[in-house]
Amino acid sequence: MSSPADGRRSPQEIALARLRRRLEREARDAAKVDTRDLPASRDERNVVEAERRAADGGAAQYASARSSGTRTPASHSPASRTPQRLAPARAPARGWAQKIDAYERLIRLDKPIGWLLLLWPTLTALWISCWGTPSLSTIVILVAGTILMRSAGCAFNDWADRDFDASVKRTAERPLATGEVSPREALILGALLALCAFALVLFTNRLTIMLAFPALAIALAYPFMKRFLALPQAFLGIAFSFGIPMAFAAQTEQVPAVAWWLLVINLFWVIAYDTEYAMVDRDDDIRLGMRTSAITFGRFDVAAVACCYAINLAGMAIVGWQRRFIWPYYAGLAVAAIIAIYHVMLIRTRDRDRCFKAFRHNHWYGLAVFLGLAVALYVRYRAWPTLD
Repeated sequence: MSSPADGRRSPQEIALARLRRRLEREARDAAKVDTRDLPASRDERNVVEAERRAADGGAAQYASARSSGTRTPASHSPASRTPQRLAPARAPARGWAQKIDAYERLIRLDKPIGWLLLLWPTLTALWISCWGTPSLSTIVILVAGTILMRSAGCAFNDWADRDFDASVKRTAERPLATGEVSPREALILGALLALCAFALVLFTNRLTIMLAFPALAIALAYPFMKRFLALPQAFLGIAFSFGIPMAFAAQTEQVPAVAWWLLVINLFWVIAYDTEYAMVDRDDDIRLGMRTSAITFGRFDVAAVACCYAINLAGMAIVGWQRRFIWPYYAGLAVAAIIAIYHVMLIRTRDRDRCFKAFRHNHWYGLAVFLGLAVALYVRYRAWPTLD
């Protein structure tokens, strides 16, 4: 009878060998880069090739440690060392037409949903601040400033997430992730847009100018909060709601208590729709070690979104009661409530596409609230923007 020493291996040794071969094969597949997607320059190709060899070596080390029973830190595993690119790398955009198209997509001018979500609560606050008679110049400054700051925030957000976006399905085609725009270009563009927004604020008053500085700081800090905070959407809520006190300051040169109350109320709406947004990327965010409200809420995510909508609507109803707004305002809130119920119905299956659809549909929620307010003030006071 022959023994393992005579050339045969034990079942345990065979299983370990198969595990090692499988891990090495998976690591090579994950690190494999199609030659059509390789950078054009020789130096860049050398870097990619070096990373591939390092990944292969790491896989072998990982398999060896697994077979010997040694515990390997997660940060040394092949999957964490080499996140898979979900979109092919592209050559930097050349020519003005390509550059403009890439910049447009970088700052999301092709996707107005972002600045609309900021605009409706800002305009709602503006109408409340002066009982429906804002100056046309203030409206123009706030609308243009909202678009500019949102665009600047997108550029800076993509710069901050440049090491992650290529590995997330929804963001893999962004210009910075594909290489069409360089990190330096994104920073310069974001800075120019922020300066343009600040230039608009200079046409208002001292209080509004002072509020612009914390607003900018909060907007710049948000992309990094996803690394540390369990509920970064709450921080985003502050950033997305800061147009509310600025609207009061620009129109009335003061920020009363109701402005901060509206900011807190709006924060819950932001948490609601950005949790829907985070539910789209939940699997990718878990893999990359990011933190979002969708992960923090866990299986209670749908209930949390519904509660945030309810708190926002209840808070706006209290504001209307305190200010003696008439029935069109409450009709707008009723329409917004129906929209919120529709969103909850969409996300209850947690399907990516349906969650993203619910997020994009929030524009109508904000519009319903604003229109209800504007109509209520016009019907009761014949209030309308002025040319002052």
